[in-house]
Amino acid sequence: MTLQSDIFEQPAVLARLLDCQRQAIQNATKLFGEDIRYVFLAARGTSDNAARYAQYLWGAYNQLPIALATPSLFSLYQRPPSLKGALVVGISQSGQSPDIVSVLAEGRRQGCPTLAITNTSESPLAQAADVVIDICAGRETAVAATKTYTSELMAIALISASLSASQEMHRVLENVPSWASNMLRMDGELARMAERYRYMEQCVVLGRGFNYSTAFEWSLKLKELTYITAEPYSSADFQHGPIAIVEQGYPVLAVAPSGQVYQGLLDLLRALRQQRRAELLVISDRSEALGLAQSPVALPEGLPEWVSPLISIVPAQLFCYHLTRARGFDTETPRGLHKVTETQ
Repeated sequence: MTLQSDIFEQPAVLARLLDCQRQAIQNATKLFGEDIRYVFLAARGTSDNAARYAQYLWGAYNQLPIALATPSLFSLYQRPPSLKGALVVGISQSGQSPDIVSVLAEGRRQGCPTLAITNTSESPLAQAADVVIDICAGRETAVAATKTYTSELMAIALISASLSASQEMHRVLENVPSWASNMLRMDGELARMAERYRYMEQCVVLGRGFNYSTAFEWSLKLKELTYITAEPYSSADFQHGPIAIVEQGYPVLAVAPSGQVYQGLLDLLRALRQQRRAELLVISDRSEALGLAQSPVALPEGLPEWVSPLISIVPAQLFCYHLTRARGFDTETPRGLHKVTETQ
């Protein structure tokens, strides 16, 4: 198995998760009782980006306040806050990081219900949880997480659909494996596109709303694999100062699907291209946004904004894979990184 094969396995993994975790999703839904006032989410790295997706999805579609944990308060400082009224959720591919486990353990000590979303159902994180959702990704051999990330997003989306009792959301999620397969057909095009950026040393990655998570995950993969200084921003935050760094030819990578945030992103991309002569790589389903980009990546038509992070990250992963190769680096062994990071 390689990074490329992990990326290409995603449609099958997502279909398997849809099929095999129905009961676990129902069990997880039962944790969201009337006495739950908010969700307390603990994660690191790629899983932290999945947690950002949960912030938007569970907030928008399930009216749940979401708090992202500060794990060091539980591990190093040993001064955890009161979790009264919380459902404590840990997201970790390996389930091995002691600081994430410590959050769930403290939640259980305080009498809170606990949920683990993990690819390792016998891990310490799973053992600390009342309910475990196995994301069914199988062994992921590449250091850079790809299929485990999209599986975490799918688990989060399935919980949202179950909480909403929405058959429409479930029908949309059934389409995700085929939409992902369609994006994989762009592999050759993205390989050619990556050659244009082989000498890039810095860039910004923009997203907003549900795809705020995509901006962070795309930039993380760029840093992990290509060693480019890639900074993620909400397109709104970017205009509060950081936009000053953009000059002619400066690379701006953006995720701009249809939805509530689209018009603001379009206006920003238009200004970046026309006024600052930026170099734009844009992932979108809208012709206006794609037309502004020197490097356009088309998303499937009819893709609801809330589910778009599961699809928009796939071409971003392929772009990072091919850019790593174009720059002459090893896609399988990023320097200084390990598959399992056990932070305290």
